[in-house]
Amino acid sequence: MRRTLLFTLALLCGQAHAFDIKPFTASYTADWKQLPVSGSAERRLEQVEGNQWHLVFKASMLVAGLTEESRFNLQENSLTPLTYRYERSGLGNGKKVEQTFDWKTKQLTGDDDGDPVKMALNKGLLDKSSYQLALQRDVADGKQSMSYQVFDGDEVETYDFRVLGSEMVKTKVGQIDAIKVERVRDPTQSSRKTTLWFAKDWDYLLVALNQVEKDGKEYQIMLKDGTVDGRPVQGKN
Repeated sequence: MRRTLLFTLALLCGQAHAFDIKPFTASYTADWKQLPVSGSAERRLEQVEGNQWHLVFKASMLVAGLTEESRFNLQENSLTPLTYRYERSGLGNGKKVEQTFDWKTKQLTGDDDGDPVKMALNKGLLDKSSYQLALQRDVADGKQSMSYQVFDGDEVETYDFRVLGSEMVKTKVGQIDAIKVERVRDPTQSSRKTTLWFAKDWDYLLVALNQVEKDGKEYQIMLKDGTVDGRPVQGKN
């Protein structure tokens, strides 16, 4: 159960803008509605040098922990992953994943919990962290439906999303005017439901996420506090 909540926390994402991307920090609270289990997560985005950026996510719940990192280039509104790392611990069976995207040789190499990974790279491929920034950028750009090719496990999967409209979200920092987005899945393949809310006035920072598992268990994740380009995120009273 803790493992499922941490997976949900991993969906938390940073912020992006249609034409510009700014450094940010964000912390979140997470509640499991069926049980008295709570968790927390934090994510930060920082510019390393030039066009290279570093996205870091950390989540914790009880004795469990998860860390996810992605380094990528952002140039001419094109996001190109360079490295991806994921590590989960304290859940009975930990997991570690490392990936390197070599665009000169067009090869992806890495290690998935001890198993070597290698495949040819195609333009537009994203890792499981960087696609989240691409989603926010496209929401900011006014797109109503989005699709991404994401390297997931040992294969490329298609992640689809659609915009549902605008909605006010009550957070720890006040009421946030947000865009509501849902993950589109084939109902014959999965009954899971994922809904996300992105702040219009804060470069489309993710402020909330709700997920319903196929067994009916529901999780709610909410922004606790954050900054965008050094400015504290504030909602309306």
